[in-house]
Amino acid sequence: MTAYLPRMVAPRIVYAGTPEFAVPALRRLLQTGAEIAGVYSQPDRPAGRGRKLTASPVKKVALEHDLPVLQPLSLREEDSQAALAALRPDLMVVAAYGLILPPEVLAIPTFGCWNLHASLLPRWRGAAPIQRAIEAGDERTGLCVMQMEAGLDTGPVLHRLETAIHADDTAGMVHDRLAELGADALAHCLEQAAQGRLAAPERQHEPDARYAPKLTKAEAALDWTEPAAVLERRVRAFNPWPVAWCELDGKRLRVWRASADNTAHEHAPGQILTGEPDRISIATSAGYLHLLEIQPEGRRRMLASDYLNARPAT
Repeated sequence: MTAYLPRMVAPRIVYAGTPEFAVPALRRLLQTGAEIAGVYSQPDRPAGRGRKLTASPVKKVALEHDLPVLQPLSLREEDSQAALAALRPDLMVVAAYGLILPPEVLAIPTFGCWNLHASLLPRWRGAAPIQRAIEAGDERTGLCVMQMEAGLDTGPVLHRLETAIHADDTAGMVHDRLAELGADALAHCLEQAAQGRLAAPERQHEPDARYAPKLTKAEAALDWTEPAAVLERRVRAFNPWPVAWCELDGKRLRVWRASADNTAHEHAPGQILTGEPDRISIATSAGYLHLLEIQPEGRRRMLASDYLNARPAT
C-alpha cells in the first residue's frame, strides 16, 4: 500500500538558486501564483571584462517580480538561520544554489527542503552530474526532486523525470532540457501535495551511487593515449565549460565539436592526418578523433574547414 505525505495546500515557499539552471522552476512558481516568501541566491560576483559585480540569473528574476532577495555568504551562522526562520517557510525549494544547507536550516521549513537535482539519483551525486553522465556514456539521465537531508544528495526521491542523452548532445543542451524538467517536476509535486496524493519519497539504493566531482580546467586537455570514443564524449561533456583543448601549430586550440572514428590504425597517438579538407583528424590509442568546430587561441569559433583553408601551406 502506497504511503502518502501530509497534504500541503498553498505553502509559503522560500526558493534558493543561483544560475540559469534554477530560473525555469522559479518562473513556473511565479506563473502558478505560489506564495514566495523570499529568494536566496549567492552574492553578486564580478563578471565580464570590466569585472563589474553582477547579480545571478535567479536574483534578476526575483527583482523583476519584487521578491525579497537574501544573499548570505553562509547559512551556518545563527543570524542567517534566524533570517530564514523569520520568513516562516512551509517549504524550501533548492536548485543549484551553491551553498551547503546545514541540518539547522533543513529543519526550519515545516515540510523540509526539496532539491531539484540534475541526475537519476543515486547515479551522479555531486557538483557535475550532467557532465559526468555524458562523459561516462550514459544513454539516459533525468531530474529528481529529492527530500534533502544532511548527506550529499543522499535524500529520498519524491519524483523523477527522464530524458535520453543523444549522440550529439553537449552538456549545455542537456542542461537546458533538465532545467525545464525541473520546472515540470516541481509543479507536479506541488500539485500532488495540494491534493494529498504526493507519495512518500523512496530511499536511494546506495550500491548504485556514483560521485560527480566538479569539473576542472586541467582535465579538459585531450590526451591522445585515450580512445577516440572517450575523447569525443569529453568534448561534449565540457561544452560549454571548460571546453576541451589540445595544441596545434604550437598554440592552444579549443575543441567545441568533434566526432569519433573507431577505425583501427598503426599511427602514434597524437599524429595528425594530412590531406583532409573539412576536418582535423588526430590518431588516438583507439581510432581517430575528427575535430569539426574549433577555436584557435585569441580567435573566434570556426569550422575546422575554415581554419584549414586559412592555414599556411607546409
